[in-house]
Formats: sequence, structure tokens, C-alpha cells
Amino acid sequence: MINILMTGAGAPGGPGIIKCLKDVPNSKLIVGDADHKASGKFLNDSFVLLPKAKDDNFINKVLSICKEMKIDVIFPLVTMELFKFSKNIEIFKKNNIKVLVSDFQNLSIANNKSSLYKHLEKKGISTPIFRVVKNYEEFYKAKEEIKSITSSYCFKPSISNGSRGVRLVCDDINEFDLLFNEKPNSLYISDEKINNILKDNSFPELLIAEILPGNEYTIDTIVDNTGDPILILPRIRTKTNGGISVAGKFEKHTKIIDYCYKIIKSLKLVGPIGIQVKEDKYGDFKILEINPRIQGTSVAALGAGVNLPRLALESFLNIEYTIPEIKWDTEFIRYYEELFF
Repeated sequence: MINILMTGAGAPGGPGIIKCLKDVPNSKLIVGDADHKASGKFLNDSFVLLPKAKDDNFINKVLSICKEMKIDVIFPLVTMELFKFSKNIEIFKKNNIKVLVSDFQNLSIANNKSSLYKHLEKKGISTPIFRVVKNYEEFYKAKEEIKSITSSYCFKPSISNGSRGVRLVCDDINEFDLLFNEKPNSLYISDEKINNILKDNSFPELLIAEILPGNEYTIDTIVDNTGDPILILPRIRTKTNGGISVAGKFEKHTKIIDYCYKIIKSLKLVGPIGIQVKEDKYGDFKILEINPRIQGTSVAALGAGVNLPRLALESFLNIEYTIPEIKWDTEFIRYYEELFF
């Protein structure tokens, strides 16, 4: 019997991942969250209240819980937890507890967008045109350079989650159209407005890059313990809500698969890894970012015949697994559902 602790039970993708992990043979699933009313609490037989990742005593508290509940493997969903787990992986190993997380150094590259782009550039793997800036003078120079090539640009903090700090900047933006025809969470902003915001304020390191105009894909990948991808599953994002895919289609896109294979091999990550790419004006795909953990929409792959969380766990634990036949061209939509307690 394998005792699995899944963190982040209240994450948007938590309920779907719980559904997937319940299918792991000879296992018991315990879910945890820092919120005692997390949705996943009511979708699983066992729940444990966890400390927040920013808690200074996070590792010791989680380790104590794991010992008490005889946890064999931790399956983290929360990005902020990854670094703490990775940095303290030996503490868990000494207690015979495995954590599905990548090496700290490689994780640090993947989770920092600027470091990632620089890494890929050095490896000869294509990226969008980009600059990295730390103050307004550098920002102004960099965005003018990129505008001279592509006329518009985007920027995002080197380290961020959930589209925080991300904006698409266009000179011909229609503020009236944004006001009356777009929801308030639109990412578009004018060049003049962003200059006024940044010139009098300090801000975190930013990645400035060209805007890629084509289709956007999320790629769910499973990487074995040697850094080799055992599955690369592209899905086009046809509809999003707050940065989360709510509709899409699984496509056997060999150009994307080959591109992501090169990225994965260059980084030596482990487990479930999400990659987002977008098409440039020439039809080539370039990276947007990597999420070095299971994706919130990974449950959608069940429709294509793949249980991604189960496959990731079995690969990580060196349990015999089979790559299922993928039902390409499967489309999916996601919807809200209520829980009562």
C-alpha cells in the first residue's frame, strides 16, 4: 500500500487531480491544504490541514504530518512549495519519504522566466525576442528595441504565478473597446499607461518579449527520473478563464512535440511538467513559460485516454506502467460544480 499526500487540495485543478490519483492501484490518497474549507477536502476520504508554503516552519510541520500519517510520497500542486521541498529533499529521503519534485538548480532555471529564456538561448533552442530589465531606464531602452522590430511587446515578472504582472502592450490599443467589450481582467494596456506606472515605481525583474500572434498550446509532459520524456501531449487552448484553460483540443502536433523534447532534455526536470508555447508570424512555435509541476487542466487528458497524475507517480516510483494509446483530436470543455457541507 502506497500512502500519497497531495498538497493544494483547494487549487483550481485539485478536484480533477484527486479524481486521477484515486485511480492509482494499491494506494491511499490523503489530500491537504492550508484552507480547512478547501474543495478537495470534501472530495476525498482523508484530509489534513497543512501550513502555508511561506511559513518559516513549513518543512518541519509537513515532515511531522508525513511521519504521523506514514506518507510514502508527496505529490505537490502548489508552485511556492516546490522550492522548499526541493531544497530540503534530503530531509524527506532520510525518513523514506519521496517528493515528486525536480532538482533545485534545474527547478530554479525553469521557474524563472528570464533564466529559462537565457538557458534556452545558450542551448540554441529558439525563444521569442527578449530582454531582461531591472529598472525603468533598462525597461524603456529594451521595450523600444523590441518595438522597433515587432511594433508591440509584452512583459512579465521573471518569477510570478497566475498571470500576475503580465501585460500585452500595443500602441493602437482601443481603451473604449477594452472598457465596454472586454472583461476587467484583460491583459492589454497602452504603452503610455505602462510607462506612467513604471517610471516612478520600483518593480521586480521583468522579462520583455515580442508578442506571438498565433495559436497557443499547453503541453503536458511526463519526465522520468533520468530526465527523458515518456509522454508529450499538446493541447490547443481554445478558451481560457483567468489564465486557466476551460476548453481545448488534444492535437498530435509533431513540430510542437519535437520542440518540447529539446526543451525537456536541456533542463533535466522530473515528473509532470507543463510547457506553454505560442505560434509566431512565421508558423514556428516558441516558448512562453514552463510550470515545473502538474497542470491544473491535466484531468482533461482522461478524455484522450491518459491519466497524467497516475502516470507521473508510477514513473517516479519506478512502478511498471504502460503508455496508453492517445485519442488524438479529443476536445474538452470544463465547467463549475458545487459542493455542499
